[in-house]
Amino acid sequence: MSSQPKIYIAGHRGMVGSAIVRHLRATGLSPESLVLRTHAELDLTDQAAVRAFFATEKPEQVYLAAAKVGGIHANNTYPAEFIYQNLMIEANIIDAAFRNGVKKLLFLGSSCIYPKLAPQPMREDALLTSTLEPTNEPYAIAKIAGIKLCESYNRQYGQSHGIDYRSVMPTNLYGPGDNYHPENSHVIPALIRRFHEAKTNNAPSVAIWGTGTPRREFLYVDDMAAASVHVMNFDKATYDQHTQPMLSHINVGCGNDITIKELAEAISKTVGYQGEITFDPSKSDGTPRKLMDSSRLNALGWPKFAWKKVCFRPTGTSFRPIGNHENNNPNAHGIADATQRRIGYLGQHIERTTRTAIGCLGGKPRHGCCSSAK
Repeated sequence: MSSQPKIYIAGHRGMVGSAIVRHLRATGLSPESLVLRTHAELDLTDQAAVRAFFATEKPEQVYLAAAKVGGIHANNTYPAEFIYQNLMIEANIIDAAFRNGVKKLLFLGSSCIYPKLAPQPMREDALLTSTLEPTNEPYAIAKIAGIKLCESYNRQYGQSHGIDYRSVMPTNLYGPGDNYHPENSHVIPALIRRFHEAKTNNAPSVAIWGTGTPRREFLYVDDMAAASVHVMNFDKATYDQHTQPMLSHINVGCGNDITIKELAEAISKTVGYQGEITFDPSKSDGTPRKLMDSSRLNALGWPKFAWKKVCFRPTGTSFRPIGNHENNNPNAHGIADATQRRIGYLGQHIERTTRTAIGCLGGKPRHGCCSSAK
């Protein structure tokens, strides 16, 4: 019998889940120890199906990286889907894990759980201190519920059943497995796509939503995966020393940020777009600033992230466009395969060649991309 734990990664085809799979395999975990299911094989919003899956597979650890995600437009357009699907996924997995003897679980949340005007950088104790950003409130509430599910099961069953369910809150992530949908993607892949298409079509200008003044922090997804595994495996006594039963989540960020304007200029330069960049103040900016305080993570022995002048790092076939996600059929959005391949190759090229780091403008490290300083 293998001495390695049996680990279920929920959402293993998404950006974060696939990075966790890569990290676990790189650390020597055998393929037989990983339990993976696609959406077609297991609908995580179906409680009966999830319970049956756990009863059959009996994993020992769970990484809960499955979620419905998207940018400002997607959150505004599909608020019911964002709150319902995320609540169902979290509740079904956490409860089924408990019912089937899973001792260790890690829930992955989001920095949007914090109030719109939270003091910067955002500490864990800013949670539930004020109102959320309206554009992603349903998603944020679902993620807060995931944290509280973990904490509540720990409080009620931690001692009697020996469970230890933890939560990490990543900052904005980028990297392999990202989504290039023209409307529903996050900011980095959205900008790469828009500038690439503007260059290809000789468009005179590219309009960016909002004023360009909001500041965002970005972290490479493989660094997030490594930090997640670190938090999962940290000894309970020390973990409990640095957290509280009802304030137990851990921020994961790199400690520096960049304006959307600077980000757009950096990506435009890397793509080689020569046109004008304009901003549309009639569109929502979202939260003015989202910078994480990761000192709790650092106190748990994880080193601070360090700047790299290569912002988009080599990752083989990274930055695949639409179609990389199991529920994101590119043909359903009317986007030709050839266009998908061009965007995918562009993202791969950017990762391999650029020295224009996000926020490391002019070759001088200031804000932006990070990699682990281990």
